[in-house]
Order: sequence, then structure tokens, then C-alpha cells
Amino acid sequence: MFKKCVVLLALCCAPFSLLAWGAMGHRAVARIAENHLSTTAKREIARILGRETMPLVSTWADELRNDPQFKDTAPWHYVNVPTGLDYAAFTAQLKGTVAPAPALPTNAYAALLQMRQDLKDPKKTTEEKRIALKFLIHLVGDVHQPLHLGHLEDKGGNGIPVSWRGRDTNLHSIWDGDLVEYPGFTFTEMASAYDHATSAQVKQWQQDDPTAWLFESYQLCTPVYAAAITNPKFDWHFYPTFGPTVEDQILKAGIRLAGMLNEVFGK
Repeated sequence: MFKKCVVLLALCCAPFSLLAWGAMGHRAVARIAENHLSTTAKREIARILGRETMPLVSTWADELRNDPQFKDTAPWHYVNVPTGLDYAAFTAQLKGTVAPAPALPTNAYAALLQMRQDLKDPKKTTEEKRIALKFLIHLVGDVHQPLHLGHLEDKGGNGIPVSWRGRDTNLHSIWDGDLVEYPGFTFTEMASAYDHATSAQVKQWQQDDPTAWLFESYQLCTPVYAAAITNPKFDWHFYPTFGPTVEDQILKAGIRLAGMLNEVFGK
């Protein structure tokens, strides 16, 4: 599965930062997902992960980036696409990046589909399914961070210099960590505070196709980029403006992750 990738993705340029939501956000996503798993999914996940938990493994895909075995997985964390696409064009771009086996996935969308398929495949070993599950838990979080669906031309906001409360940084990094950490929650506190979806919202979000998840993040980039153009010196006002988006995306990621795992393992 982890042979050298032979298909290069023209849509993607590797961002300098790949740590969507940071450890705090990823663990909150996984904790929210745990709250919405079916009994069967909980049992199968426990069997596959053993002594590990979903929040614990949610950052594994970021932590292994220096492991030679997984050196080709860096592009799995994001999809950078050109600006101005409608849903039809966006979907066509995504589907055009899914290469047939044995080529490795070349972006987050293709990797997400592959990991889901690997978990369903009865021929996969428990270890192969463990790897697929760890990636899946992480990647669902990644694709809900708007700038992991950012613009090709600025590498998902990495190429846009801004300041955060007087500190020089870039637009992507603010969304990867600063906004998530601003309220000062632990990941369990964050999951408890954010997990307030209604039954109707849970049903709708879990019915959405992954292409819709990614397009949603892609659309959310528009006001993010506009704010950086208007005033790149972000102060405390930036959190009240975009904090609700962070909360919504972390919540949706958790709900949708649970929905995908419930579907994979059966209800």
C-alpha cells in the first residue's frame, strides 16, 4: 500500500504546515465522534485499536511524517485547488485526482476514500486496518479545516503573511493552531462545549457526501482570505469573527467521522 507514488497531483503544492486543528482540535473531533458511534462501530474500533483510543491516535498521521515508510503520505492532508470553482467543477477536479490502484492516493480526498475502502476490505489484515483507521480519523478532521482546501496559488494560505496578536506568521498557521487554542480548552472540554448538534443536524451532516464536506471547506476560504486582504494584522477581534466557524467545523468533523465509521462497520 505504501509503495512509492507514481502519480503526481497537479492540483496540489505541499503546504509548509499540515497540522490542521493541531493536537487539540483533532482530539476534540475524535472525542465528539466517539459520542455518536453505534455499538457495533465501538466494538470494531476497540478491536482494531486495542489499548489505543480514537483521540490518542487522531494525531498519529502528523507524528509519522519523518518515518521513511510513510514519506509519500504528506499530500494526504490537504487539497489545494484553483479559486472560483462551482460545485460541479470542484467535484470534477476532485474525482480527477483519484488514481487507480496500485498508485498511492495523492491528496486528502483520494486518501479518505482509500482508507474507507481498506477498512471495508475483508482481505486486509488487522494491522492494515489499524493504519487505515488512524489515517481516516485524522483526515476527516483535516478536510474540515478550511485552509486545507485552500488556494493552489498560495499553498493553502501558507504563502500569505499575516500577524497574530503582534506575532508574524501566515494565514494557514493561524487556522491550524491559534484559533483552536484561543479559548483555552482541553480537548475533552472542547468536545463537551461543541457537541451540541441537534438530531436533525446529525442526520443531515452524516448524509452529506465527502465531496460536499470538502466543497464546504473550500467555500469557507472566501471570507478567510478576504479578512487577510482587508487587514493582515489580526488581533483579538479575529476570534469572535471566525471562532464560530472553527467550532462548527470541528463539530461537523466529529459527527461526520462517526457517521462514516458507523457506515463502515455497520449499524
